[in-house]
Amino acid sequence: MMADKFIPFNKLSRKEQRRINSLSRRDWGGVCPLTRTVDKDMKKYSRTVKHKGRQFEYE
Repeated sequence: MMADKFIPFNKLSRKEQRRINSLSRRDWGGVCPLTRTVDKDMKKYSRTVKHKGRQFEYE
């Protein structure tokens, strides 16, 4: 059958590309995006020295 023939994504019609893209996108899964907060401290670069008072003993 001709329907099973592979067609590259960029050669598909725009309507078909939108249909495939909408299938690959997900919904919020019951989570309200308005009440959802991002923990900004996790993304911020930490400038503190991790081992500030640690003494290393080398032989």
